[in-house]
Amino acid sequence: MSKPHSKEPEAQSSTGPPLLTVSGLTDALKQRFAKWGRVGVEGEVSGLKRAGSGHLYFSLKEGGAVISGAIWRSRVDAALKGASLEEGDQVVCYGTLDIYAPRGTYSLMVERVEKRGLGERLAQLEKLKAQLRERGWFDRSRPLPRLPRVVGIVTSRDADGFGDFLRTRTERWPLYPMRLVHTRVQGPGAAEEIAQALKRLDASGVELICVVRGGGSIEDLWAFNEEVVADAIWDCSVPVVTGIGHEPDTSLADLVADHRAHTPTAAAQEVIPERQILLDQLEGHAAHLEQIVERMLEERGQTLARLMRSRSLRSPDWILEDRIQSLGAGGRRLGLAMRAELQLATAGADRVGGRLGQQSPHSRLARLSSRLDVLGPQLQRMGESILDRRGQALDLAQRSLSSVSPFAVLGRGYSITRPQGGGAPITSSEGVGTGDVLETILAEGFVESTVTHTRLADNEEGDK
Repeated sequence: MSKPHSKEPEAQSSTGPPLLTVSGLTDALKQRFAKWGRVGVEGEVSGLKRAGSGHLYFSLKEGGAVISGAIWRSRVDAALKGASLEEGDQVVCYGTLDIYAPRGTYSLMVERVEKRGLGERLAQLEKLKAQLRERGWFDRSRPLPRLPRVVGIVTSRDADGFGDFLRTRTERWPLYPMRLVHTRVQGPGAAEEIAQALKRLDASGVELICVVRGGGSIEDLWAFNEEVVADAIWDCSVPVVTGIGHEPDTSLADLVADHRAHTPTAAAQEVIPERQILLDQLEGHAAHLEQIVERMLEERGQTLARLMRSRSLRSPDWILEDRIQSLGAGGRRLGLAMRAELQLATAGADRVGGRLGQQSPHSRLARLSSRLDVLGPQLQRMGESILDRRGQALDLAQRSLSSVSPFAVLGRGYSITRPQGGGAPITSSEGVGTGDVLETILAEGFVESTVTHTRLADNEEGDK
């Protein structure tokens, strides 16, 4: 349902175009903008101002067109990501379009700002990071020397980061040996200068190299994202410590370096020893060493005094007497040991003799004879038992065979008829012809007969 003061577009008639109210047209445009969703708009920043509320207002112009833009205070940090937005910057703003109905104007509610070309550079940087990660360039972490003779530093002598580094050095160890190679740290050509400075310091014999720079926007720190700087850090023969920007800033140089400090001050704290702590440690070690030496001297003195009171130094003759007594005691122990061994050997021989007597042929033959006397009757009984069982089995088999014997059947009055001279018994009149000579087997004897005629089972008679 539309608002009371708006009117939906009417169907076009032959008299003219659709009729719209102002609010209806505004609502229609809002709906169309909502369908577009988030858009990116490229242009030049103009009329930039920050309101007292913290909101940022500006215009984007390109050619002869202008669009208003706004970044709400709650989204300023997320939209700019630490970068600065200046008058005349060429940027791409991402956000949604909104119409302000009372004025009939539309604006871009900006959620993210990228300076022209920065997006492509960031994409290339991520690709380079992936390549270097595959090479293992982000995994090296060489230990730092505890007390380097000379610390090399790559930075601009006019940079705030260098001033922070010097102040920290003064606090920890004034005039600690340091070798500076001045170079630009931002702008065109800065990356190549930084790489050359690293190579010069590495060849100069320093034991440690620091690369430092104060904070700034991502564009200001971009020189430390160049591949030439990463190559120079990786090629250094000594450990490299970076202190670039602030804690949230992480450049390609930070990832390749052996150690990353969050700020130039933190880098100085990591590589410059604290002189007073070392002095305190030296004093503590000296006192401890002095105590050890005094204790050792005291122990040696007590040992010497004890030796001076010992019997060996006061009267050496007792040593020979003790040796004679020891030899005598040893001889007695040896005699006792020999007698004990002889007794053990005699007892062992007796045991062996007893075992040999038990294993003599006469003893063994007597044992076997006794065993034979016991086993003979057992063997005879077993044989008789086996013969009885076999006889019973034969009787049973004979009875079984008799019950199924053909001769038993013949004894009951049956007979077997077959052709004369042998052959299969005749079980049917078929195959028997008149004049055939047959042989009949009875229980006792044989009968020979000649066939005069045959008859079928159904009582039909016929000659064959």
